[in-house]
This record gives sequence, C-alpha cells and structure tokens, in this order.
Amino acid sequence: MIVKPRVKGFICITSHPAGCHHNIQKQIQHVQSNGEFAGPKNVLIIGASTGYGLASRIVSAFGNKAKTLAVFFERPGKENKPASAGYYNTLAFEKECEKSSLYCKHVNGDAFSKEVKAKVVETIKKDLGKVDLVIYSLASPKRLHPDSGVLHSSVLKPIGQSFTSKTIDANKGIVREIEIDKASEEEIANTIEVMGGDDWYRWMETLSEAHALEEHVSTYAYSYIGPSITYPIYRQGTIGRAKEDLEKTTFKIKELLAPLKGEAYVSVNKALVTQSSSAIPVVPLYIALLYQVMKKQGTNEGCIEQMYRLYKNHITVENKNVDAKGLIRIDDLEMDAATQKEVADLWGIVTTENVYDISDLKGYQREFLSLFGFECEGVDYEMEQNIGEQLKNLV
Repeated sequence: MIVKPRVKGFICITSHPAGCHHNIQKQIQHVQSNGEFAGPKNVLIIGASTGYGLASRIVSAFGNKAKTLAVFFERPGKENKPASAGYYNTLAFEKECEKSSLYCKHVNGDAFSKEVKAKVVETIKKDLGKVDLVIYSLASPKRLHPDSGVLHSSVLKPIGQSFTSKTIDANKGIVREIEIDKASEEEIANTIEVMGGDDWYRWMETLSEAHALEEHVSTYAYSYIGPSITYPIYRQGTIGRAKEDLEKTTFKIKELLAPLKGEAYVSVNKALVTQSSSAIPVVPLYIALLYQVMKKQGTNEGCIEQMYRLYKNHITVENKNVDAKGLIRIDDLEMDAATQKEVADLWGIVTTENVYDISDLKGYQREFLSLFGFECEGVDYEMEQNIGEQLKNLV
C-alpha cells in the first residue's frame, strides 16, 4: 500500500512505516554520535511509543545498552489501515535492537489497568529480575479507573474564568482569536484523575510490593511549565493542576522507596511538537514562534536531545541539579529571559498575514507530519509499504 498523510484537525490518521523507521534511526544516530555512558541497566518505560517516552527508551538502549521493557497502547496495522505511528516507531526500535543484540520487550495495553501492571511484573521477574529505572511518560486523554470502573476524561480549559487569546489553525496558517470557557470542578477533578500522579504512584507501589525494584532505584515523570503566554490554558489551567498533582506525588513515592534508598523526580521539559501539544489551543502558535527564535540562536532541541541531556546530566549523576521545588529543569534554554522576551515581542505582532515570515510555522508543519513518518528526507513516499507487519516481542 502507498501511504499518504491524512490530517483531521490536530491529528494525522495515517502513518508511514518507512518514515517512522527513518525517525528512529535518526534518534539512535544522535545518541551514538554523542557517546555512550554508564547508567541504569534494566529500564521500564511507561508510555514509550512516542515523544519523550520513546526518546527515553532510545537513550537507555543505545546510550547505555540497557534492557528496556515498555508499555504503550497502540493500534497495529490491518488490511488497508496503517498502524498508529507509535506502533511503527516500536517496530523500528525493535528491529534496530535486534541488529545490536539488545533486549527489548513490550506490553501493548491500558497502562492504567491492574492487568497490564501484573503482566509487566511477571515479565520483569522472568526476564530482568528487577528494574533500576522507571520512566513514567503517559499522555492519555482518558482513564478507566482500575478500582471504581469510572471512565474519566481530561479537558483543556482555564480555571476560574474564561480565557481569550490568539491561536492558530496550524494546517491552514490562520491566526485567530479563541475564547475557552472555564472548567467546572468536576472537569478539574477528572483531569487530575487522568493526568495527575495517582497512576504513577500505583505503578511504583505495585512494583515495590512485587519486589521488582532494585536498591537505589530511581523513577522520573515528565512535566511542563512554560511561559506566561500559555499559563491560563496550561500551567494555571486544568492540565497545570494535574501536573502540580504529579509533581507533589514525588514526595509520596520517595517515602515509598525509602527502604530501597530510591529516588523520584519530575523533569520539566521543553515545549515540542507532539501529538499531545498540537491539541492544546494557543500552544502550537507559541511553539512556532519559539522555534523561530531558538533555531536562530542555535539552541533548539528535540525529544532526543532533551532526553540525552537528562540522562547525562541528571539520571546518571549522584547529585541531581534541582530547583527550589525539587524539579529538574531541562527547559532552561526555552525559558531563558532573552529568548522569552523575543518570543513575547513576536506574539504581540503575529497575524495571519505575517505568520510565515516571523514564525517557523513551516518547520512546525513539517515536524508535525514527521511524527507520523511523513516529510522525512530520503524516504520514498511512492514506494509500496507493508502496513500490516507485527511486533515480535510483545508480551
């Protein structure tokens, strides 16, 4: 089948196997070109098929020759319907691991469920004995609560009052004003249930009770703060409230891991073009302006650069560099005062008429499509693809 991109709203509903493989190889090359390091050897990544979770897996395996066990929820290809990009990413990762004789296995299912947690514990016991690093990088819009059976849905809304700001239709390049109603208390609570720290804690509790954690184990979750431009819809909105809950959970997990002398951290990462960020009003326009400034400065980083830096400067060193709230900040280049002033100045003047001139919207559009394996240099998009190839190492 010849696969072409089909974009609906903020999602591409097709993905390209060869393009996804190209992206994985590119990330592996970045890691290998920057050198190997000593670090955790048995790594569990929860949410490992796209974005920061996928980059964490690549850095673990190809920067440190770690054995990686991953959890994700992705759709395999069938008949005339390609698999999800995360499935093809994992298929490519699996093939590259096979070339390098690296252990990798995966669990494809609902990470919030008790059943998936039990399957992961069983696999750790059988194959790895124990894990010494747990990465928690889930990005899901819904959560079926494992105890109550209630389906919680997250929302992207401000808290306290409605919010009006600029946003962009990234496909059409149209800058417009958007007004978003404030969230109800129920919507806030549901968003925290989906995106807060409860499931991260449950994972660590399950692994601890199963004696599946090494002494001195560490666990990391990922968060975002961002600038004042996005505060009302992000950090001061429903997502931000959930991220605050996630960050507070580190203290509970540290208490849980105290007998093992374990540690828990939240890493605040840079704004990037991801399937998640593309769905948040205001954020795509901010990213397009941010990329324009950071690329000009030579400071822009993608997922793999961010995760390599996290591993080298934090995960593999004894003394972690944290801020006053105990957070690791690898968003430092984004939040540089001069960078943010320039972005804010551009934000004040951006319109539909000048957006392609003063922002990197073309780069944003290319990077968005590349998430799904399209717009990748050197890939022949007229070549027939095997869209139904299946993963070998599923548990």
